[in-house]
Formats: sequence, structure tokens, C-alpha cells
Amino acid sequence: MPSKAKPTPEQTPEIPASPETESPAAAKPASRSLQERLPAPLRRYWKIALIAVVALGVVLLMNTVASGMQAGQQADLRSTAMAMAQTTIEAVTGGEASALMPSYDTAIDFGQGISRLASMDTVIPSRARVDILHHTVERGDTLFGLADLYGLKPESILWFNFDTLEDNPSQIQPGLVLNIPPVNGILVTYHAGESLHAIAENASYTTTVTVDDIINWPSNDLDPYETDPNNPNIPDGFQLIIPNGSRELRDWGPPAITRQNAAVAAYYGPGACGAIYEGAIGNGTFRWPTVATYLSGYDWTPPTHNGIDIAGAEGNAVYATDGGVVVYAGWSNYGYGNLVVIDHGTGWQSAYAHLFSYAVSCGQSVSQGTVIGGVGNTGNSSGAHLHFELTSALYGKVNPWDFLFIP
Repeated sequence: MPSKAKPTPEQTPEIPASPETESPAAAKPASRSLQERLPAPLRRYWKIALIAVVALGVVLLMNTVASGMQAGQQADLRSTAMAMAQTTIEAVTGGEASALMPSYDTAIDFGQGISRLASMDTVIPSRARVDILHHTVERGDTLFGLADLYGLKPESILWFNFDTLEDNPSQIQPGLVLNIPPVNGILVTYHAGESLHAIAENASYTTTVTVDDIINWPSNDLDPYETDPNNPNIPDGFQLIIPNGSRELRDWGPPAITRQNAAVAAYYGPGACGAIYEGAIGNGTFRWPTVATYLSGYDWTPPTHNGIDIAGAEGNAVYATDGGVVVYAGWSNYGYGNLVVIDHGTGWQSAYAHLFSYAVSCGQSVSQGTVIGGVGNTGNSSGAHLHFELTSALYGKVNPWDFLFIP
């Protein structure tokens, strides 16, 4: 029998392999590791990321443990403190501590507290002024108006401007530059050799000033620890601010003018009279001196305003408040304009200032209610009104409200 030839590889047909006969390596791809599954950019840093995650977990775990330990320690401290307090109170109260020490829940959730709100604005507090200001007088400015504007007493403005005003409010004129003090008090020019004790004593006319008040005022530039009150080493001519200081204030209003010595007012202006020996005597009562019965200016404010400013239209009648003799009739050189003064012969005088006109003359006797002039706006005046004063030989200038009969 002839033999069969073996087929060559080229002649052998390919038989597809069945799933049962396919090798495992050929059937499934090899499994990949975690590193191979990561995106290419992260494969380089995967170990670092793993370490960071583990470290974060450790930190959180330690924080939780520490919080628990802190809470436990706080609870232990509260228990210890309450036990100590309980023992002490029981010893004092004889075992009644439970009645005095009610139980409270001391647990506090600080997470529920009020959070602080940050503010980006800085508030600078206002500070009291310690230096002298300067004010240029304008039309309509008055001593009392300036005092109200700066929150000061009128006399303090006069005391800080003696070189300019000489205690006379009528010298306040537009264009004048005034010192405005930082505090009520007086301004003193220091002279070499003076002691602070002497200055403090002289500045205590109606108030009380101490050496410390002078030393501690900031703008006086005195060291509280180094300044010797007996030899303060202050430059000659230096101006010291004396807080709360006071001194006698000159009265520029009409002086006390009697019929026996009417010439005492010769310095006051051309309205002064000569000696007068006889005339009417008043009855000792004082009627209201004009038509209007309310103020239109300043009230009784001694020592800077020793009278009252009564309202009135220019030309309204002005009456003699009591009978007497005219001892001044005419112009005043000290800001009161047309002025009439009557001596009532009982130790009393009355004065009527800023008159539009006057209808009496020196030495004339008048009775209570006689028309002696008209309301005006002459002299240092900012509007029509009657400035009225009463002077007693016993009491000096007095508050007219205490003696007038008001209709």
C-alpha cells in the first residue's frame, strides 16, 4: 500500500481553537496594580499622597482623643472644686450646704457663643482742649454769645483778654482777635521770682486753686515731679493757665451816684452832673420801668451783667421806677449809650441804659412813673432793649427781679 505523504505546514489548514482548548494566558489579560490604574501624572506621587492621607487620619484621631481628655479633666476640676466648696460650706452652715448650693448644669457649649465682629474703622475719641484758641470778632458777637458758643463763663473770656478788653465787654468790636480759654479760669503772666503758692492764692478770689492745679495743666509745660513750687523755673513773661481761677472783675457799669456826690461819675461821660443837694425822695417801692414785661437779652448774671435787659420797640416809654433826683443824664463812654441815673434818696439808685432819647436833665426831681426817655439801641447794643439796674448803699448792685413789682 502506498504510503501517504505528510502535509506541509503551508498545506495544513488552521483550525480555530475552542474556548475549552485556549490557554489561560491567551484568554485573559494580566491583572494591573493600583499604581498602574492611577493616571500617568499621579503615578510619580502616589506614595506621597498615601502618606499625607495617613498623617491626616492620625492628626484627627489625636485631636479627638485630646478633646476627650480635656473634657474629662474639666469635669474632674469641676467635681473637685464643688467638693471643696461643699465641705467648706457644710462646716460653716452645719450641713445645710445642699440648701445653699443648688445644682446647675455646668456644661458649656462654646460653639454657641457670640462671635466677635471685626471692625475696619478706628474710632479716635475726642479729647478736651488744653490750649488757647483765637476768635476774630464778627458783627453781632457779644460777650455772652461767645461764652455760650464755647461753653464758658463770660468772665473767663474777660480774664483771658485783660490786655485787650480791661474787663470791659463794651470793647468787643468787629475785627478784634480774642483769646478763647480751654477751661474756665484766668490767664496769669509769670514774673521772675514768683512762687506758685502765691499765684494760686491770688487766683482764689471766689474759687479755690491749688498748686497742683497749675502744675498739672498740660499746656503749662511743668513737670509734676521736678517742679519746685517755690522756685518753678518758669521763663519771665510766660502765660500760665490757671484752671478754675478767679479774680475781682471791674464793673464798667454806672457807679453808685448819690445826690451828695454826683460828681463821682465825672469820668463816666458827658452825662455826669455836678453836686445836687435837694430833690424828691422816693417811697422805697419799685415799679416796672417800661411797657414790655419780658426779657430780650441777658438776665441778671453777675459779675459780668449786673442788670436785666427788658424787651421793647425803639421809642417805647421808659418810666422812673421810683421818685428821686436825676444825677446822670446823657452819653456814657463805657458802652451804655444814652444813660439816665436816678438817686431815690433812700440809699437806692436806678439806672436806665441804651436809651433812644432821654427827657430829663441833671438835678431834675421826678416822681414814680414819670416818663424819663425811650427804649433804644445806643452804645454797645445789638438791638433795642432797656438795660435796667438797681443799686443799694447796703447791698451794692442787686438782682432787680427781687425788688420790682411786675404788672
